[in-house]
Amino acid sequence: MDAAREASLEVNSGEVSVDLNTILRAQYDRIARAIARVIRDPARAEDLAVEVFLKWSRKAHAQGENAEAWLYRTAQRISLNELRGEARRSRYESMLRMVRLSPTPEEIHAAKEEQDKVRSVLARIDPRQAEMLLLRSEGFSYGELAAMLRLHPASVGTLLSREQQAFRKEYMKRHGKQ
Repeated sequence: MDAAREASLEVNSGEVSVDLNTILRAQYDRIARAIARVIRDPARAEDLAVEVFLKWSRKAHAQGENAEAWLYRTAQRISLNELRGEARRSRYESMLRMVRLSPTPEEIHAAKEEQDKVRSVLARIDPRQAEMLLLRSEGFSYGELAAMLRLHPASVGTLLSREQQAFRKEYMKRHGKQ
């Protein structure tokens, strides 16, 4: 189709002849703004506004005197459909994230083996050292460790460092590299 003919594309409905370009220029901004108010995404609203006009151009019964009302109603319906689709996508994506976060059987097995190794090392070192390491791994602060284990607060860091070294040494002795 040549440019002159495309520019004067007409859609006929009975007696009324409406120029698509004229109605597009007259109503496009209004329709795009109406859609943007609903979906809160101006760029996507412009795409959806084009869809509204494409639907309008295919519907002979929607043209004529009530074309403006038909365009606005269709814009609202497309906006609501877009919101429903976004909600559905969001729900499916969150379910997919939960599935992806689930460890694989291999990861579960590797974690269990590592836990067994750590437990065996903790059983071999001094019980007081193991207790301090476990409490620290639970997130207790140096002050809380000092209070629980009846230690001077200034010595907690030094003792903890020694106990970590003792743990590493025993781990390497029993299981090789970490």
